[in-house]
Amino acid sequence: MTGSASELARRLGEHAEAVCREYLSNGRRSGNYWMVGDVRNTRGRSMHVRLKAVGGKAAGKWVDESSGEYGDLLDVIEQSCGLVDFREVADEARRFLSMPLPPPQPQPLGAQGQPAAKRGSPEAARRLFVMSQPIAGTLAERYLAGRDILLSWHEHALRFHPGCYYRDLVSGETQALPALIAAVTSLDGQITGLQRTWLDSSGDGKAQLIDPRRSLGHLLGNGIWLGHEPGAPVPVVAAGEGLETMASIRTVMPALPVAAATSANHLAGLIFPPGCRRLYIAADADAAGRHGIDRLSQRAAEAGILALVLRPQLGDFNDDLRHLGPAHLAASLSGQLIPEDARRFLPPG
Repeated sequence: MTGSASELARRLGEHAEAVCREYLSNGRRSGNYWMVGDVRNTRGRSMHVRLKAVGGKAAGKWVDESSGEYGDLLDVIEQSCGLVDFREVADEARRFLSMPLPPPQPQPLGAQGQPAAKRGSPEAARRLFVMSQPIAGTLAERYLAGRDILLSWHEHALRFHPGCYYRDLVSGETQALPALIAAVTSLDGQITGLQRTWLDSSGDGKAQLIDPRRSLGHLLGNGIWLGHEPGAPVPVVAAGEGLETMASIRTVMPALPVAAATSANHLAGLIFPPGCRRLYIAADADAAGRHGIDRLSQRAAEAGILALVLRPQLGDFNDDLRHLGPAHLAASLSGQLIPEDARRFLPPG
């Protein structure tokens, strides 16, 4: 979480009950908790928000026992108001706290003199993707290669933008930086959002920013799909949180379709492709990832899909790829796959 986001979350936590009464109006107080159905303000008691700090645990933190989701009061504002861009979330939080808002930005015009797409919308994501270029020979390809990720030029979900705007969430100032652009799509191939990873102009990894990666658009249920033909049946698929994690798996299993859901909560809600019989879920080392895995595994079982968890030897599969090498990663995965899938997706030797 960025410094400005942390400060906003802390300030909201000081007024946790008032925030809940405003944005989770379908709930009610029970002791030191606000009980409601979910973060989108559904009636029920599955989600509870801590109203006062207790034993070192901050006020404003919440957990949904049904879905495994958790977060802070900024997430409550985002989800209950249906917002997708963090600036809009921060503005709404400042409005509630009666804090000064950043100076308004002029409304840009499109190529035909029409207002540009709403910031953070799927249309804005589609326009930015169209304005980007294939990654071959670009800084984006160099960034991926620097992480030992080697992908086919057929991976149309990934593109490069030489001057993608980055907005400082504290000052509101913007700068143009090179970025890896990853399309988030529905199963029919429609772009619903995207993920931007700003890159260091020297080619040395990510840009030196507090938050060099941000997503926009409609992400829940969708993913960054690699190796998936829209609408085609996918009997076997792998899914996980991060793009680099799933691209690392695809580097050693180039015939296996994979999806990066961008976060643990979005992984939990990933929509299964048609004809799916087996789902391999790539694990990360953090607790949030475990919640996403458990919820996705439960949903897969309910849909009659066999879910199997793939575990890295180090922190994540990109760590395995970079530090242990592709042959070691392939051997590790081979022991975790069903033999039929190991023969099908792992190249001989």
